[in-house]
Amino acid sequence: MSEILALVEKRLRTALGEPDARAAVTFLGTDRIEVLRFLETSDVSEAAGTVPGAPVVRYATLGMSARPMTDPSAVLVDPVKGPRAELVLSLRAGAVDTDRVLRPLAVLAASPQVEGVIVAPGGSLDLGEPLWPGAPFGSVLVGEPGGLVPDLELDAPLEPVRFLPLLPMTDNEAAWKRVRGARALQERWLAHGTDLRDPRRRSVPLD
Repeated sequence: MSEILALVEKRLRTALGEPDARAAVTFLGTDRIEVLRFLETSDVSEAAGTVPGAPVVRYATLGMSARPMTDPSAVLVDPVKGPRAELVLSLRAGAVDTDRVLRPLAVLAASPQVEGVIVAPGGSLDLGEPLWPGAPFGSVLVGEPGGLVPDLELDAPLEPVRFLPLLPMTDNEAAWKRVRGARALQERWLAHGTDLRDPRRRSVPLD
């Protein structure tokens, strides 16, 4: 387990640089979850209406991939085989105190152990409370891996560790996604040029 997490942290550092902060959370009956904070000072892919050079802060979990995610309906649980993942959340820094997201992010990372869920692209994770105090988002859409942080291959029979981006959703967007699906919501975001890293953004028009 420790060897896997050492490789995961190395991959995160290679892709995102050196973390400038980290925090650890342990929930009853679960393994320790850490959240690493990476501050990116330059951004070459600015969205319309944003300030050029606005820093982006990225929060990445470390610990979720220590164990494979398993089907809660399975009669026998394989301690080795199964998908492994860590979560990555990217937000624009400075506008609000997004560092309060550390514990909620650890809660999401612990959900496979606590609730027996498999976190996969296209799925939703609901906190039941704001991602941070005053946030307009109470849930996230799980994005496709392989972009910001490449998958980490492990020795067989272990499956690779995938780094899943989290896309914050407003309550209206989450409800719309449940009816229309993840692809439709992502297409709506794209059509309106939504900056998903903006911690103060409003819901995309859904009419």
